[in-house]
Amino acid sequence: MPPKGKGADKGKSADKGGAAKGKGKGKAEDKEEKGGKVKGAQQINVRHILTEKHAKKEEALEKLRGGAKFDEVAKEFSEDKARAGGALGWKTRGDLDPTFEEAAFNLEASTLANPKYVEVKTGFGYHIIMVEGRK
Repeated sequence: MPPKGKGADKGKSADKGGAAKGKGKGKAEDKEEKGGKVKGAQQINVRHILTEKHAKKEEALEKLRGGAKFDEVAKEFSEDKARAGGALGWKTRGDLDPTFEEAAFNLEASTLANPKYVEVKTGFGYHIIMVEGRK
């Protein structure tokens, strides 16, 4: 009897597990994205504004809060070489400063006109980061 029960349980578990994994995983990811959390990604299309001084970063944040587009604020305030509106392009995990990377990969994608951003301090200075795409 136990071998028969084991076999039957195994079959049922595999079917339920397989079906549940596929359905559950998709639903959980959808819920996470809607709930403010983001799906795991291996690549992000990221922009940033980099300043050496905290006061300059705060000025940039005020402009963003006032409704300015992220790329325009980046062109005005960013002190790095990313001249194209702060665009760094597509980056994979391991390409960026660990502190910057952790914040960027946890940020949901948004648009230049309505950016969702995060502030981070690294050895390079103060960053305001936004993500345009994830894959």
